[in-house]
Amino acid sequence: MDLYLVRHGEPDWAPDRIARNDPELTPLGRDQAARVAHELASIGAVDRLWVSPMMRAMQTSEPIVKSLGAEREVHNWLHEIANPPQWDGSPAEEIDRWFETVNLRSMEDLWDGLGPGGESFLDFHQRVCGGLVETLASSGARPLEEGRPHLWAVDEPAMRVVVVAHAGANAVILGRLLGLPPVPWEWERFRQPHTGVSRLTTIRIAHGWAFSLRKLGAVAHLDPSMVTV
Repeated sequence: MDLYLVRHGEPDWAPDRIARNDPELTPLGRDQAARVAHELASIGAVDRLWVSPMMRAMQTSEPIVKSLGAEREVHNWLHEIANPPQWDGSPAEEIDRWFETVNLRSMEDLWDGLGPGGESFLDFHQRVCGGLVETLASSGARPLEEGRPHLWAVDEPAMRVVVVAHAGANAVILGRLLGLPPVPWEWERFRQPHTGVSRLTTIRIAHGWAFSLRKLGAVAHLDPSMVTV
C-alpha cells in the first residue's frame, strides 16, 4: 500500500491583515496545487483520494481530482487542529505576536493546543488517529495486534491512496503509521512545505506489514522561488 500525503497550497491567512481560520488559497497556492496535481499524475492509477474539508485543502484537491480522475472523499477527521475561534477576524498582528512565542510555552500548555478555546493537541491526535485507523480499515489495512503499532494486516498491498490535508494532520498520520509516540509539535517534527508530498509504503516485516517512509515534504514539482512554508 502506498500513501501519498499532500499538504495544501499557500493559504491567504490574513486578507487585508484580518486573520482567517479557514482561508482560501493565494494565487501562488493555486499554482502550487496545479503543479503538484501534474506531479501526482505520474504515479499512475489511484484507488482512493481523501481530502480535508477545510477550504485550502479542498481548493488544492480540485486540480488533483481532474489530473487523477479520482473521486474525492471528504473526511472530517483530516481537519487541521482547530484554532481558537476568536482568532477569526482578529488583526493579523495579534496572531503574529502569539506565534512568536507559541513553541516556548510549558509542555502542559503545548498539550492544550494553540490557545484558549482551541482544540487540545490530545483531542486532535485522537481524532486524526481514530479516523485514520477506521478509514484504512475500509481500504483493507488494519492494526495486526493490540499494543504493537508498527505491524499491520494489509489485504491489498498494491493500493494507492492520496491524502490532501495539512501540516499537522499529515504529521500525525506519519507518526502513527511509523509507530512513534506523539508530541505536541508534530508539524515541526515532520516539516512539509506547501504542496510538499510525503510517501509511505508498506513492506513485509515478520508476519505482517510495516509502513516505511520513502519521501518527506518533497517539492521537486515547484521552482525554488515557489517554495513556501
